[in-house]
Amino acid sequence: MAERTPAVQFLSIDGKFAPNEAAEQYLPYLADLTASDHQQFYRDMAITRRFDEECTNLQRQGQMGLWPPSHGQEAAQVGSARAARPQDVLFPTYREHAAALVRGVDILDIVSVMRGASLGGWNPNDPKNGNFRNYTLVIGSQTLHATGYAMGVAFDGAVGTGDPEIDTAVMVYFGDGSTSQGDVSESFVFAASNQTPQVFFLQNNHWAISVPVSTQSRIPLYLRAQGFGIPSVQIDGNDVLASYAASKRHLDEARSGEGPAMIEALTYRIGAHTTSDDPTRYQTPEQLAYWVARDPIIRFESYLRSQGAPEQFFADTVAEANDFAADLRHRTLALEAPSLASMFDNVYAEPHALTTDQLAWLDAYELSLREGV
Repeated sequence: MAERTPAVQFLSIDGKFAPNEAAEQYLPYLADLTASDHQQFYRDMAITRRFDEECTNLQRQGQMGLWPPSHGQEAAQVGSARAARPQDVLFPTYREHAAALVRGVDILDIVSVMRGASLGGWNPNDPKNGNFRNYTLVIGSQTLHATGYAMGVAFDGAVGTGDPEIDTAVMVYFGDGSTSQGDVSESFVFAASNQTPQVFFLQNNHWAISVPVSTQSRIPLYLRAQGFGIPSVQIDGNDVLASYAASKRHLDEARSGEGPAMIEALTYRIGAHTTSDDPTRYQTPEQLAYWVARDPIIRFESYLRSQGAPEQFFADTVAEANDFAADLRHRTLALEAPSLASMFDNVYAEPHALTTDQLAWLDAYELSLREGV
């Protein structure tokens, strides 16, 4: 069995900057961060948390059919997404709300999917959506999508050129439950065989709905990738600096042509799997309390305060998050049902004769119904 090393951690539980031995090799990747960057990390996490709370409320009030909370996983997502360059392509599951926010996706588009007012969410090829692909509800399938895309990036020669504006990496998010799916293992095979410019970012939130990770795997999940010949590391997923540094290093290496890597971010799903789930049926109060004490936002707030962040910054962030949630609620209630014609949008990357003909047939059919033909 491969030797286990401690998870990379920069911030202690109480928010002190105290890198452990595993973090030392990643220290240089924090050198470019400024106080403004740190405050942006905090804003990203705080706004996502408030957005998540508002969406849970909206679902409970009948405004959405389902909601997958991200409470507790904000640091893993914000750090990794902020480490990516604009040309990097990110493939999410269905819980990467913070990563979507960072990449510029209109958060209402996520709500639209869960409300049933959208057939796909957003156009991932639109530059304003930050090369952030659509949410994937089929567990683990996005790892194959990402690996195929990364193979294409390499075939196109957008790797290892030395030009920071051209070299591109792919990052795919998935959860601990996904690792039990064959798609994930297949993607490891193709990624290792083709040395794709890719980072597998595993958010281990300890639950595959109600199945604990200890039942799913007898070894730490990051070691699985090593069996396929993919370098891997385990990080404290509730430490936004650890997430940023590890992601930045391995994305940089992927872009330079060094092949794929895997990051396992140890975090915890504080909320339910989705709003149709009752975690109190399988989660003990002690487990919940242990991870609530390791809240990523509280930890980073302590760090920022120790660095001299003013009280006004935190007050402004709370106000901004509340305004964000209020605006989201207003826009959610104004959402309308999609048109039938929207089912043809983005089926292909470019206009296609097949969907053009089908849309023309649908228009004629609807007209015949209105005219009673």
